[in-house]
Order: sequence, then structure tokens, then C-alpha cells
Amino acid sequence: MKTKILILLFVFFVFRLPAQKIIPPPNVQPSWSQPFAPFHIVGNLYYVGTYDLASYLIVTKAGNILINTGLAESAPLIKKNIETLGFRLRDIKILLTTQAHYDHVGAMAELKALTRASMMTLQGDVAVLADGGNSDYVFGGKGSTFKPVKTDRVLRDKDLITLGETTLTVHNSAGHTKGSTSFSFPVKEGNKTYTVLIANMPTILDDVKLAGMPGYRDVAKDFAATFSSLKKMKFDIFLASHASQFGLHEKYKAGDAYDPERFADHGMFLTNLAALEEIYKARLRKEGIR
Repeated sequence: MKTKILILLFVFFVFRLPAQKIIPPPNVQPSWSQPFAPFHIVGNLYYVGTYDLASYLIVTKAGNILINTGLAESAPLIKKNIETLGFRLRDIKILLTTQAHYDHVGAMAELKALTRASMMTLQGDVAVLADGGNSDYVFGGKGSTFKPVKTDRVLRDKDLITLGETTLTVHNSAGHTKGSTSFSFPVKEGNKTYTVLIANMPTILDDVKLAGMPGYRDVAKDFAATFSSLKKMKFDIFLASHASQFGLHEKYKAGDAYDPERFADHGMFLTNLAALEEIYKARLRKEGIR
């Protein structure tokens, strides 16, 4: 009898707990929530994001994969973009992200609840997703900036994610967040196969100290490893977490004819990566790190 009373009291108090408070994100750009017409990139890959926050839909015979969701308020827009292309939200089976920041996973909790899809996250971002960003090494400590999301499968570098006829390779691109992730995978278009890279470019936020941050002592080391690994990537088509990072709006205008080689720009990738590495080296010099 005593045990039953204790259980009832536990349930009573748990369900009386207030909902987790979400604080306003520290920085939001207008282009992040600006609508943008979805379009066919190549093969079974589609763009379903906003004007600058890239979200990607990979369509397979066994269900679909969604990479990134943008801000919290972007959930209806992502849903509309998917349906505009003729697909169904409920067919999403796997959710992925390139980084666990509020501008890329803000709507993840809502879309996970709607689709019941499996959330897969690189080890370094599991805790940050689980507490809504409160343990993020830059933005954390003041509260959650997005609704918490439970990881169903913990990923590691070079892991494979297979759904239907599509297999993605996971690439550890840590630095921007502890679990920043890039993905590469083949797509078929007619008789040709393209290797697509969705890169999480290693940008360094202003508040980051490369000498070490509380909770992330190896940040400089991880950035160095990411620059090294990304330089070795072999691919045909370059995409990224932000539309601006791969020149979306210079290469595509809404309504343009389908062109599977529109984003075949290895040169842009190397140029942008080199520019970011120069910033990294300058920050090291500024902090007196050798």
C-alpha cells in the first residue's frame, strides 16, 4: 500500500512540473525565417529549407530523411515545402542535423513528434540536443534555446546510415559545436552517379576562445582536425548548412530549370574552406597559440 502511495505521489508531482522554459535565441537573422520555394537538387535530393537555413529531404523507397529544420517557427514552412514537392511529412523516418544550434534544430522536437522519426546525432551533440542547447559551450548556461530532443541513435565518425537505396556516410566536423556533422552520399541521375557533400563549414563564433572553453578544452584541436578531414573530401556536389555558404542564390533562382550539376562547385568549397582556415589561424595568433 505504501509503495502504491509513493508511486501516485511521484506521478502527481511529475505531471505538475512546469514546462521547460525556452529563452529567446541570442541572434536571429531575417533571412533565416524568410520563405523560399522548395526545389529538386539532384536525384532523390531536394531543398526544403528557408532562404538561408538549409534543410534537405532525401527520398527513398523505404521512407525519407530530413536534414536540419531551421528555427522553431519554421516547422509549418518545412511541412509546406515537403508537401509542395509532392511528398508527405509522415514518410520521414530519419532526422539528422549538421549542428545542434537553435537555427538548425529549432523545429526538430515538433517534427519528431509529428513524424515519430528516429533522431540520429553525432556523440558530441547528444547532450546539447537533450537539454535544448543549455549545455552548448558558447550559448549555454542561461536556459534552453530550443525544445529538447532525444537522440535515438548515437553516431560516430564514418558511421553509415542506410534507408532504402540510400546510404549516407557520417563525417565528424566538430568545432562549431562538439558534434557538428557533415554527410556524404551517392545519388543517381539517369546513368550518372554523383557524390553529394552536405558540409558543416567550420566557422568560429566571436565568443570562442581557442585556448579552451569551459566544457570544451579541445576546441582548437577539433577545428584543426575538421579542416584536415574536409580538405580530403571527394565529392561532385557541394551543399552546406547555410544557403549562403554554397552560393545558393547566385546559382539558383526560383523557377529555374532542373540542373543536376548546378552545385558541382569543388572550387567554391576549397576557397570557402581556405578562408575559414585563415580566420582560424589568425585567431590562434591573436591568442598566442602555436
